[in-house]
Amino acid sequence: MPYLPFFTEEHDKLRETVRRFVETEIKPFVDEWEENGEFPRMILRRMGELGFLGLRYPVEMGGQGGDYFSAIVLSEELARCGAGGFPMAIAVQTEMATPPILKFGTKWQQDEFLIPSILGEKLACIGITEPDHGSDVAGIETRAVRDGADWIIRGNKMYITNGTRADFITLVARTSNDTGYKGISLFLVELNRSGITVSRKLNKVGMRSSDTAELIFDEVRVPAQNLLGQEGHGFYHIMWELQGERMVAAAGAIGTAQYAYELARDYAQKRHQFGRPIANFQVISHLLVEMATEIEACRQMTYSVAYRFGKGEVPSKEISMVKLATAQLAYWVADRALQIFGGNGYMEEYPIERIWRDTRLNRIGAGTDEVMKEIIWKEMIGRN
Repeated sequence: MPYLPFFTEEHDKLRETVRRFVETEIKPFVDEWEENGEFPRMILRRMGELGFLGLRYPVEMGGQGGDYFSAIVLSEELARCGAGGFPMAIAVQTEMATPPILKFGTKWQQDEFLIPSILGEKLACIGITEPDHGSDVAGIETRAVRDGADWIIRGNKMYITNGTRADFITLVARTSNDTGYKGISLFLVELNRSGITVSRKLNKVGMRSSDTAELIFDEVRVPAQNLLGQEGHGFYHIMWELQGERMVAAAGAIGTAQYAYELARDYAQKRHQFGRPIANFQVISHLLVEMATEIEACRQMTYSVAYRFGKGEVPSKEISMVKLATAQLAYWVADRALQIFGGNGYMEEYPIERIWRDTRLNRIGAGTDEVMKEIIWKEMIGRN
């Protein structure tokens, strides 16, 4: 059993099940989803039926009651579908938009939003980034103003994965005139409410099998019961969420890097030049060794930090380190894998060009490389 003490026999069986699902029900259709710019809702319902959307959620919420490494397994294995967009969209559903509902939500919110998401009946998205505010969460301008028993929301949200057709959004908004991180709150907002507009579906370089939108909130009225967590504590709530987002991003990056490496290794063993497989040339074989070594080093670091996170710790410095390292790793491996494929690697008929495009987002989403370095440095010198 590999990677003890992190994985058990149950995890290994889960990995086999998810890998089989990816091979039979996702990979054959990825090209079509990439062309369409979105995946079909039926695959979300199918994953809900199989229990994949609630692997680490409590049974009473419709989940499977597994541990955090169940989510790690899912993230790694979905990456093997050969496209980053679909796994990213699922990660938004399972590890970004819904964990705050489990941790901070009321029973009504869990019944209305969380359980249907776990069952695949509702598609979720998360709204943090704005046209003028990305990594600077404390600077967001979307406002929620009290109006009797309701809140009135005004503002724009940008780069919203699942945003063109999600059923609800876990929204970050400012609820007071306090500057910075003070006065920020979270809301669960149904996206069929009056005043919400998908201003445009964004056309991306990669991650094309998931839709990404800009959303406009124009005098959107939501009841007080849609406030998620404590008013004015949204910054702390979303900072906690971002730790999990970065962990699942790291796991997905490991899965992607491993898959890209395997594609390059197999290709190098079959591709002949100068009368022999190119894998027999030292320049290629040593490159493959370097790729495998770097993947293993990042994998072990990711598993170690995931173990702590799964136990309830929030080691933000180490989480930022694994997010930074794995994001750079995935792109580094994909780039070298494409080089091994040579001219074929640049052609759409081979899978590596898509992986190469998709992995570039890892160094931007869930916190850029530069933001990760700032977090790490501040913690290294003990400054908040």
